[in-house]
Amino acid sequence: MVRVRFAPSPTGSLHVGSALTAVANRRFADELGGTFLLRIDDTDETRLDPAAEAGILADLQWLGIRWDEGPIPQSARRERHVEAGREIGNLDADGSLRFGRTTLVRADGRPTYHLASVVDDLDLGVTHVIRGKDHLANAELHADLTRALGGEPPDYVHHGLLVGADGSKLSKRHGAVSLADLRKQGIPPEALRRYLEELALPRGDVHFDEARLRRLAVDAIAGLSDEELVERAGAPASAAAALRGARTITEARELAAALATPPSAPRTSSPETLRRFRELRDSANGELDEGKARGLVDDLRAGGADLRALRLALTGAERGPELWTILLALPREEALRRADAAL
Repeated sequence: MVRVRFAPSPTGSLHVGSALTAVANRRFADELGGTFLLRIDDTDETRLDPAAEAGILADLQWLGIRWDEGPIPQSARRERHVEAGREIGNLDADGSLRFGRTTLVRADGRPTYHLASVVDDLDLGVTHVIRGKDHLANAELHADLTRALGGEPPDYVHHGLLVGADGSKLSKRHGAVSLADLRKQGIPPEALRRYLEELALPRGDVHFDEARLRRLAVDAIAGLSDEELVERAGAPASAAAALRGARTITEARELAAALATPPSAPRTSSPETLRRFRELRDSANGELDEGKARGLVDDLRAGGADLRALRLALTGAERGPELWTILLALPREEALRRADAAL
């Protein structure tokens, strides 16, 4: 049976390149009816972030990547790693254990990444190791260690890396490259998941295409139901139409907040427009539906009203969603109150 593993180090939020590896492993397991194991590679105590493991789990859940087993911290298997190191390692003068030129267990008793990774893959029955090509140089060593321990090496698959526009490894200078960054920017998880699935298992390095990701974000928001959209934006159901033009969830939240907060608009330059709006809105019986909201805007436009002045009075901004969607989002009394304030 196919068993794959995703083994991030808890040093911070997941990098978008690591997310590519996670998506590739999940997809491979699903296609072959296999098992996806989540392992936390926390052997390097000097680089650990105490809050990072919880953040990694949250990142994976946000991205919609489930795991079938785990999370298994490597640190909980330290004794097993050292035991395996004694089976195949040679004692060095400083007390460390070595396999050829490779240190397996440090002089202070801590197992190294190479030993811990191989022992865990072997003990947990991993059949395929899918990872970035930055690990390609480790493949031969890991296979040799596996055989020395009496096992058969898993199949190693190394995919190309996500890199910046300059071809170098992605870093903060290239913009938002962690899942935490993308979440803050309001990129829907559906957009990032689709982008990474489009890349599949690239043979060579791939330039991170933020423009493509943002186009997918617009598509993802368009594909949300009204209920899902207002829930993510923290807005009432009546605001759904107004939020449809948002390009990110963050924009949708900002717009929802703007609609919920009366603007500090200056005194209107078109009082006749606001008075006519008051008449039409006041005469409408109860709340508006789309047809009535559109009709109200059409009546104002036909009468030569200054729709920019009305928008400014209702939202405090000169641009934004279509005016009829704002009328839908604002309750009758609130819309009248804002018009009065501008008058």
